[in-house]
Amino acid sequence: MGATDVLIDRDRLVETSSRMIGIHSFTGDEEGMARLMVELFEARGLRVQWQQVEDGRANALGTWKGAGGGASLMFNGHMDTSYSGREPWLKNVRGFQPSAFVQDGRLYGLGISNMKGALACYVEAVSALQDAGVRLRGDVLVAAVCGEIEKTQQGEAQGAQYRGYAAGTRYLVTHGGVAHMCLLGEPTEGKVVLGHFGALWLRVRVHGNFIHTAFSEGRRSENSILRAHEVLEAILEWIPSWEEDPSNAYRGANAIVNVGAVEGGFGWRVSRTPHHTDLFLDVRVPPTKPMSVARGEVLDMVRGLAERFPEYGVEGEVYVTAPGAEIEEGHPLVGAIDEAHEEVFGEQPGRDVTRWFSDASVLTRYGIPTVNYGTSTGLMDVELGENLEVDGLVRTAEVYARVAMRVCEVA
Repeated sequence: MGATDVLIDRDRLVETSSRMIGIHSFTGDEEGMARLMVELFEARGLRVQWQQVEDGRANALGTWKGAGGGASLMFNGHMDTSYSGREPWLKNVRGFQPSAFVQDGRLYGLGISNMKGALACYVEAVSALQDAGVRLRGDVLVAAVCGEIEKTQQGEAQGAQYRGYAAGTRYLVTHGGVAHMCLLGEPTEGKVVLGHFGALWLRVRVHGNFIHTAFSEGRRSENSILRAHEVLEAILEWIPSWEEDPSNAYRGANAIVNVGAVEGGFGWRVSRTPHHTDLFLDVRVPPTKPMSVARGEVLDMVRGLAERFPEYGVEGEVYVTAPGAEIEEGHPLVGAIDEAHEEVFGEQPGRDVTRWFSDASVLTRYGIPTVNYGTSTGLMDVELGENLEVDGLVRTAEVYARVAMRVCEVA
């Protein structure tokens, strides 16, 4: 059976994608989506492993057993969505609701691009191979995982909805979800991502005095919010040194730092100055730099701030370390994707390095070489919302099927 004999069922793929969109699966509430994945796996005769990560959250792992003698391939995708659709600025945008619709050749709905479209493509790739009578030597694993979105518990933000950053894939690999290699269908615009940066999140705390407004005359310099303003100016002076440091560059891409949050004071009681104010930084770290080294470097910066502002009690806390990931250009999985993409799209796929995080971070550190390769990012349509081109989904599913045949080998 040759690669050209695989036929993707467009209607079935749209139906599967639409069913996935229809299940709300915001971070912390993925179990309903996991149950749908189990249903889809069982319909295709895959062996199912249910992984209860915590209450209301699970991974679903489906394995299409091979005849033996070939490499195993994992398709990995997260079920949690970047948004809930209940955010005030999104609740009236149709494409950010758990209800699918097709318009002008595009499929709209919450989570379709990141990354329910990829999950549907995995299922369709296996289905198309089975329909074509293909038998593979190696196993194909489809892992639908919870908790990938970049978020973490911090301060008063506690609970399952804040447990992201590969929470599901960490559970997956420690409970049998391993393979020789993995294709991760994050939206990459059809490019092969050979590596991505990791993230280090840093809290910088600036102390001040708790003072009633009535007694604050002449003591403005003790206000931690105003002190934090000075500290932030110093941090902004430091940021270029991180972003332009050659040791933080990776394959032509520089690192980047974002000031992501500021927290201080009491909106319900502004008659008091806050005893401390926190600045939160997202520091992107190349996969070639150990997180222990990056941690030491950013905390050295904080120590410098403490010396520069000795009265402010400046202190730092690193509360997220999510390493980057990379794969060699010459890896067989990269070659398989190149060949399959060219057969389907008529040209070689491009290459990319990204600064966003993916579950490749965990997979590669568990000895599973991983490539991010998927369809469009589905950038938000101002009026209609999250979407993907249906033709793009169909062709991506075909690439996945062809990659499985190359990696796992046809029996």
